[in-house]
Amino acid sequence: MIEVDRKAFLASVGVGALELMDPEEKAEALEHYMLDQIDEAALQQVPGPRGAGNLLRASEFPLEPMPEKPTLVDFFNLRLAAKSHCLQSATHALRSGYPERTVMACLLHDGVQGLIRADHGWWGAQLYEPYVDERITWGIRYHGALRFYPDPQVSYEYPDLYVRIFGEDYVPPDYIRQAAEYATSHEWYMEARLITVCDLYAFEEGVELTLDPFIEIIERNFAHPAEGLGYDNSPSAHMWRTIANPDKPL
Repeated sequence: MIEVDRKAFLASVGVGALELMDPEEKAEALEHYMLDQIDEAALQQVPGPRGAGNLLRASEFPLEPMPEKPTLVDFFNLRLAAKSHCLQSATHALRSGYPERTVMACLLHDGVQGLIRADHGWWGAQLYEPYVDERITWGIRYHGALRFYPDPQVSYEYPDLYVRIFGEDYVPPDYIRQAAEYATSHEWYMEARLITVCDLYAFEEGVELTLDPFIEIIERNFAHPAEGLGYDNSPSAHMWRTIANPDKPL
């Protein structure tokens, strides 16, 4: 609800004019004033496409420079999105005794959302593909589709959050349904499903976690290029460079 400054509203209309208005006209004047306030607030927030990440939006705060040869830890600390959420997800996987590759997948699964949000499972898989086990990126790719479909065998229910966001009658697009059906029948199905299991229960407020418990897991499961991420001529090197330098004009 917009807070209406009474004095500012009266000044915008004029006390004399207000006295000549009937109740309906006063209500109309107030509604127009509130709409103008909403529009002004929206402009101040520099709106951008909802499917794009914050790295693609204007910001008044300059990004901290990246090291000359950045590692995954550097990107995790300085650029990748959803850091707290990914740490909580990976912690859940670690405490559940899941394989290291599942812990690693949970640590990475939403990191690309700083760059892009729409279809982030596919984007994330492409970003990490040259550096990790194929099962890790397979799981990241298909978790985005499977999260819309419950699996009672692993106690995964359709998230209440999605009901609030999309509505009770929401039906995912055909390509999401097809991807979920493909993943469900695949021998690596649990690689993606376990990410959704950890993803659902990873939204805890007031929990402070660090990357420390995962450093050795990263060393064992992520092949760092000697040149640094973004400079090794891999198929996704350009994506790392964009994440590192989103303000670069050319």
